Amino acid sequence: MLQVKPVPPERLPALLRRMPKAELHMHIEGSLEPELMFAFAERNGMSVPYADVAALRRAYVFNNLQEFLDIYHAGTLVLRVEQDFYDMAWAYLQRAAADQVLHTEIFFDTQTHTGHGLSAEVVINGLHRACVDAKEQLGISAALILCFLRHLSEAEAFEALEQALPYRDKLVGVGLASSEMGHPPEKFAKVFARARALGFRLVAHAGEEGPPAYIWSALDVLKVERIDHGVQALRDPALVARLVHDHIPLTVCPLSNLKLKVFPTLVQHNLGRMLEAGLVATVNSDDPAYFGGYINENFTQTFAALGLNAQQAYQLAHNSFAASFIDASTKQAFQHRLAEVFETFE
Repeated sequence: MLQVKPVPPERLPALLRRMPKAELHMHIEGSLEPELMFAFAERNGMSVPYADVAALRRAYVFNNLQEFLDIYHAGTLVLRVEQDFYDMAWAYLQRAAADQVLHTEIFFDTQTHTGHGLSAEVVINGLHRACVDAKEQLGISAALILCFLRHLSEAEAFEALEQALPYRDKLVGVGLASSEMGHPPEKFAKVFARARALGFRLVAHAGEEGPPAYIWSALDVLKVERIDHGVQALRDPALVARLVHDHIPLTVCPLSNLKLKVFPTLVQHNLGRMLEAGLVATVNSDDPAYFGGYINENFTQTFAALGLNAQQAYQLAHNSFAASFIDASTKQAFQHRLAEVFETFE
């Protein structure tokens, strides 16, 4: 691991913005900015139940995950045609490229949209076209991860998986998202076993609002390779030892944790303690349009609140590439670019 030279606190935000990174926990529907929501509604002959963009932004105040999900799902109603999904993904990918994201693994779900009468084909093809164009025009690689909605049944997850299989070559993995409390990972044991047999990479949200036991279940029952969120892991020393020993990455989303009141203030966030414990933590934006910032905002605000340093910045960015589902040679190339930035930064 590169030993990073100290960087003065006033120069650290510039380094955080400049350093190459991967983003591994971002729901594309959660990147739908109010301006785009209104534009899509107009294009599709629909209305939004808010007077204007400012009124909609004022509604982005949540006391918990469920309150957020309610308004989040209402926003998805404006997504009606393939071009909507392309334009939404393209807007995010342009933003990610500007934030020096070299690779992103984008969460999406089809169940929300098929529930609105759309087909899985419309959703997946629109998102995938944007990923292809981003590689050619922005130099950013992007992959898609289909998430099952855990507040729905496993039978419905199976249906979503089967609907997506004709587009298998456009997906890298499957995940588990939506309301965590009351929906333990083992509820989806069979559909994850099916996805694993089909060769999908496996991830799952666990230990955001839910207990450490949900992280154990995601590892042992679903057999996931990566834990999304995982901030509750520090409550269980045996779990921390397991995660460190097995090099299981955690895709942490600090501003999301703050917005959903997982932590009362950013100063109380445990990202620094996660790194000190040897966990393979990463920084991500989750639902950036709703939670107050894209990936660089998550880095700069969290580092300012916790007093983290350049060595920890390097560690987090290095972890993000290591935790990704890209091939080993590409990981090494990206990590080399990361080291170059740190070695030359003044």
